[in-house]
Amino acid sequence: MNDNKKHFLLKELSVFFPAYNEEENIQNTVEEAIKVLKDAVKTWEIIVVNDGSTDKTGKIVEKLIKKYPQNVKMITHNPNRGYGAALKSGLYSSKYKYITFTDSDGQFKFDEIYNLISSLKDNKADIVIGYRIKRMDPPSRVILASMLKIWNLIWYGVWFKDADCAFKLFKKEIIDEIPPLKTESAITTTEFLIRAKKAGYKFTQVGVRHYPRTAGTQTGSNPKVILKAAKDSLKLWKALH
Repeated sequence: MNDNKKHFLLKELSVFFPAYNEEENIQNTVEEAIKVLKDAVKTWEIIVVNDGSTDKTGKIVEKLIKKYPQNVKMITHNPNRGYGAALKSGLYSSKYKYITFTDSDGQFKFDEIYNLISSLKDNKADIVIGYRIKRMDPPSRVILASMLKIWNLIWYGVWFKDADCAFKLFKKEIIDEIPPLKTESAITTTEFLIRAKKAGYKFTQVGVRHYPRTAGTQTGSNPKVILKAAKDSLKLWKALH
């Protein structure tokens, strides 16, 4: 069917995937997203934020860029700067009216975007926050996520079902309007949500399926990652007050 006659759910969408040493997952993650985007969105882009990977992640993405030169691009950090920095690179490099992001590790299926788009429209929201219906992570990460909820409530007075769930859909205008993000750590997602909430944007939350990681290594429970997030929390609290 001619794209001009086809009914798309969104006219345009930027998608980005933070990636660190995801050589076993990145190609499938991108290819699966492309299948969905071709059906759901008229104009789209995929940005892989290669955050200092030391494996073949970059080379695999380069091949995907050659295969899809109009739609796939890569931002490379050298050396590794962490999830928060990758998130900021993706946010500030996205160019279309709507932005979504998710992880490169295959723990989310990109076709969940249909639910996020539907929730965005039905609730006339500016941001849709995915929350994991059943989190398929090691107990240590589940405990940390519960602690983050309490931390956010005590320090910032906000409560989200799953603030660090890596599946969100929102209007680009939010990034253009809120103050520049100060943090570069696991707390950066929280900062984005808090600043958007303070700016008066409307939120809604929707459940998404979560799957066990089958390849690669998680870094979210690394003590250095946790310590940096704690320090950034103090920096954010001072910036907000």
